[in-house]
Amino acid sequence: MALLEVKNLRAAYGHTRVLHGLDFALEKGRITALLGANGAGKTTTLRAVCAMVKTEGQIRFAGEGIERRSTEDIVRLGVAHVPDGRGTFAHLSTEENLRLGAYTRKDRAAAQADLERIYGYFPRLRERRKQQAGTLSGGEQQMLAISRALMLKPRLMLLDEPSFGLAPLLVAELFEILRHINEREQVSMLLVEQNAAMALELAETAYLLETGRVVLSGSSSDLKSNDSVRKAYLGH
Repeated sequence: MALLEVKNLRAAYGHTRVLHGLDFALEKGRITALLGANGAGKTTTLRAVCAMVKTEGQIRFAGEGIERRSTEDIVRLGVAHVPDGRGTFAHLSTEENLRLGAYTRKDRAAAQADLERIYGYFPRLRERRKQQAGTLSGGEQQMLAISRALMLKPRLMLLDEPSFGLAPLLVAELFEILRHINEREQVSMLLVEQNAAMALELAETAYLLETGRVVLSGSSSDLKSNDSVRKAYLGH
C-alpha cells in the first residue's frame, strides 16, 4: 500500500518553475531514493511534500490529500523532514534539541523512552547530551538532526543529503543505522542523496530526476544495472 502518492506535482520559486509534473509513490515501510544531479529538483520535492514551497498537483499521505495543509499539520500527521545543512539549534544542548523534536507529542513518558532508545542508536549523542549542539562535529550534528526527527515518532522521514560532508566510514555507519530504524520501527523513508551507490544499497525503489522530471524509475537493482545510471552516477 502506498503511504505517499504524488501526482503531477509542479513547484516553483517565484516565477522559476523547478518541478514539471512529478509522479511517484512510496510504499509503507519502505525506503525510496530520489537520485539526480544538482538542480534536478530533489530538495524541492521534499520541500513540496512538507508544504514549504508553492505547489500544484496532488500529494496524498496515508490516503489523505495534504497539498493544502500547513507544514505544521503535515508534521503532526507523522512526516519528519531532515533538511540539508542539518538545521540544529546551535545554542541549545544536544538533549534540548532532541526534546524539541517531541514538541507535538502529549505522551511525555513515551517520549522519554524514545529518547533512551535513540541514545541506543547513537551512543555518541548520549556522551554529548549536555554539549552545545553547535560545537558537535559534522557527523554528530547529522546524527542529531536524524534523532530529533525520530523524536516526532514519524511514519515517514524525508532525508535530504544525509551523507553530505561526512567521511566515508561515518556515511556507512549512518546508513546502517537508518536501515535498522527502517526494519525495526517500520519508519518509511524518502531519501535524497548525491551518493547514488549508497542510496541504491539502502533503498528498495528509486526514481531518477532530471530538470524537475522523473526520467527513470524502478527497483534499486534495476537502476544499478542500467547502463546510463552506471556511467553517470555510479562511475563505472
